[in-house]
Amino acid sequence: MQDPLDIVFSALADPTRRAILAMLLEDDMAVTDVAEPFEMSLAAISKHLSILTRAGLISQEKRGRVKWCKLEPDALKDASIWMQGFGQFEAVNLDAFERFLAAELNG
Repeated sequence: MQDPLDIVFSALADPTRRAILAMLLEDDMAVTDVAEPFEMSLAAISKHLSILTRAGLISQEKRGRVKWCKLEPDALKDASIWMQGFGQFEAVNLDAFERFLAAELNG
């Protein structure tokens, strides 16, 4: 069985998945809305969403005929605690995380 931290950091390693997380910081989104800004197939986006879901970073739920994605706010807690062990990082602050993601995506 793979270490949960490995799964989270692996999920965060991809720029598309980080962009998806940044989008979900704003609000829950339908899968089709998540896919819209990306130049890739819905199947490719679905694979990214599956990886984020498996890592516990997002959850997906079907509402009627539409599948929705939601950011899981406590998902980075264990990673944050692990990073604090190095004494160089503070607990993950979602506002700071949002700024970090925005800087990564725009820079």
